[in-house]
Amino acid sequence: MTDDAIRDRKDQHLDVVLSGGGRHARDAGFDAVRFVHEALPDLDPAKIDLGADFLGRRLKAPLLISSMTGGPARAEAINAHLAEAAQALGIAMAVGSQRAALEGGASGLDPSLRRRAPDAPILANIGAAQLTRGFGVDEARRVIEMIGADALIVHLNPLQEACQPEGDRDWWGVGAALEALVRRLEAPVVVKETGAGLSAATARRLADMGVAALDVAGAGGANWGLIEGERATDPADKAHALAFADWGIPTAEAIAKVRAACPDIVLIGSGGVRDGVDAARAIRLGADLVGQAAGVLKAATVSTEAVVEHFQVVIRQLRTACFCTGSASLQDLRRAPLQ
Repeated sequence: MTDDAIRDRKDQHLDVVLSGGGRHARDAGFDAVRFVHEALPDLDPAKIDLGADFLGRRLKAPLLISSMTGGPARAEAINAHLAEAAQALGIAMAVGSQRAALEGGASGLDPSLRRRAPDAPILANIGAAQLTRGFGVDEARRVIEMIGADALIVHLNPLQEACQPEGDRDWWGVGAALEALVRRLEAPVVVKETGAGLSAATARRLADMGVAALDVAGAGGANWGLIEGERATDPADKAHALAFADWGIPTAEAIAKVRAACPDIVLIGSGGVRDGVDAARAIRLGADLVGQAAGVLKAATVSTEAVVEHFQVVIRQLRTACFCTGSASLQDLRRAPLQ
């Protein structure tokens, strides 16, 4: 695929998400999780500890700015805003796929990203399908070094690839290649889905490979099958993708089941997280961190300040959820009673 084709595809993805398209037909399942309200909390909200440890760094709040993408010009500005906001807020950040950078094209990744966020955990990113197409340990090291990342995300997107007109549909051997990468790479490897969720069985398989963390990225947010359907020009491609409008494991269900299957893994809950109350629900279900991408994308196209303001509201909501459940810390929140 040419550099121009990759750039155009990424811009189309961004346009679909920004326009509100590609939304999953199922919700993330968070509304079914209801806390028992504590009418007499013996707490000062300002003293509630929202801190979390991730990749050897201490976060001020358990939040991850999940991977976003776009053509080079737009992605560079978006990533700059996100990195600066992550540094200001004390949260983590993941970049979009670095495939284009590996293949020699413009990636939209600013080499000064680490200087913009010297204290924030930064995660590099590549697709699992690339592991059987020439991407190995050397390339993994390159994408990590490219941005001074703390870890590598390998994203699983079989539904997107199956619905993408130019998608990589042959996944034979991807599991074995992923395990080999995890075993050989010095840096931590985080594995995430891209909107259809991780099952308990797959999560256990990945944990047994030795991955450092899992991101369930469940159904309820962006549906990348539908996004590919919206950008397709062939009516047959559109019809094919539309059948998967409600495909996947809702985020709330995925978090709970993966936590039960993998009690010791670092677990990230993302997919349809709307606000800080959903973040609190995700943590109560077993997530260590909560990721958000589409929900902050519009702010990311505007400015660093817009991203900071967005997450300040999310953090305030999470703090209030802790206050109204009598939770002085995230550890307490994980034990808060549910209705």
